[in-house]
Amino acid sequence: MRRLGSRLAQMVFVLWAVATILFLIFRLMPGNPLAAYIDPNFTVEQQRELMQRFGLDRPLHEQYVLYLGNLLRGDLGDSFFYRAPVTKLIWEVFPNTIALTLFALLIAYTVGTLGGIVLAWLRGTWVEGVTIPLVLTTRAAPEFWLGMLLLAVFSFNLGWFPSGGANSAGASFDSELARFLSLDFLRHLFLPATALAIYLHGLPLLLMRSNMLDVLQEDFVTMAKMKGLSHWTILVRHAARNALLPVVTAFAVGIGYSIGGNVVIETVFSWPGLGRLLVRAVSASDYPLAQGAFLVIAAVIVVMNFIADMLYSTLDPRVAHER
Repeated sequence: MRRLGSRLAQMVFVLWAVATILFLIFRLMPGNPLAAYIDPNFTVEQQRELMQRFGLDRPLHEQYVLYLGNLLRGDLGDSFFYRAPVTKLIWEVFPNTIALTLFALLIAYTVGTLGGIVLAWLRGTWVEGVTIPLVLTTRAAPEFWLGMLLLAVFSFNLGWFPSGGANSAGASFDSELARFLSLDFLRHLFLPATALAIYLHGLPLLLMRSNMLDVLQEDFVTMAKMKGLSHWTILVRHAARNALLPVVTAFAVGIGYSIGGNVVIETVFSWPGLGRLLVRAVSASDYPLAQGAFLVIAAVIVVMNFIADMLYSTLDPRVAHER
């Protein structure tokens, strides 16, 4: 419980530090923060009223206290560009980002984990010699290039999948769950999730291969071979179970970082998610919306790191004992 309390305190401190940095960055930037909101025909009095409405005429320390108070109530302010609450705008697109991230990570970590097991068993063969350079190439390739390649082949040339968006124009659904389970949504999701999975699968594959090579040298694996167990039993039931722990924790951390790193994929595929909303907010100098989006991304990353840390100690009691 002491360690849990310490980790929670660290998480709160990090979120406070991120919120403070975002507050200072957007308010100390040059230019008028209401440039995207103020109409050129507004009089000086109307502009002054807007500054008072958003609290931007107050001293910086008073704005900071008001900002923290609003955050504690879950109020991220109003968007200058969309003229709507930031919280509402973020939660409208956040489910799309979650769906894209989870679908891509499930594909990447399933393929990567199984591939790492096979490559560890086939170490030194031509299969490893071909696969490793290919994996490193996909890992080093820019995300936008992978996305544009998939669009050119499967959307523009073959016409198998839509080129953008999350749903077809005019599509209606009874509920959000029905939309996620619909064939129309899955067809729109396939290409961006595949592009993201191709980019992400290299980490679990190389990590699992490295862990498997270490575990296969352990005494209990040698004993399993002496017992005459099949190769599949040795790989899955003995070696893979012990090598899987770092991959599981990397998956938890990957959820947080993928949500913040989906900006390129969401922009290429016009996916209505948090990353694309963030790009639009920055382009329009809409700092309340950009500030809120950055804060949500940071919160997800911090929470998933916390979960990964707790998960690692739970799955491997030796870690908690050593600490």
